[in-house]
Amino acid sequence: MQEREGEPDPRRVREFEAFVAGAGGRLLHAATLLTAEPEGTAPLAEQLLVDTLARTYAGWDRLRGEDPYARTREELAGRFARTAWHHRRARGGLLGRLPPQERLVLVLRLHEGVDEEQTAACLGLPVERVRAVCTRAVATMLSRPDPPEDTGAPAPGTTPGRQKKKVGGPA
Repeated sequence: MQEREGEPDPRRVREFEAFVAGAGGRLLHAATLLTAEPEGTAPLAEQLLVDTLARTYAGWDRLRGEDPYARTREELAGRFARTAWHHRRARGGLLGRLPPQERLVLVLRLHEGVDEEQTAACLGLPVERVRAVCTRAVATMLSRPDPPEDTGAPAPGTTPGRQKKKVGGPA
């Protein structure tokens, strides 16, 4: 019996659902790092991933012999790069103080373990540029900690109950 036009192939659906069940969490985490949203409240990352997975599903039958995770990761990176201007403003995520290009290179290189040559090819950049962007991003992340949140606790290095007096100001 021939499949009617518009009806999904059950085998294709099962394969794709299994792929998403296995890789969805890691892909969502990568998308959350890219969009610089806090874990758990990441609507932009979720939308980025849904759009990416829709594209992956549309081309699922053409992936024979190709790693679907690598292809989806490449699509995620490309989609993020094309919409990076949406993600310029920091939203409090782990990589929020980095600009979008640095977040993208850092996620691909360090979180996903993609080598420099593949990252450069994926982003259409020279390998030297990828290396420089990654080095700068790592230096930024290591150079200054995030400002502490005001929890009411004294700042490190201060004595509780003692406040500094202003010199030359009103008492």
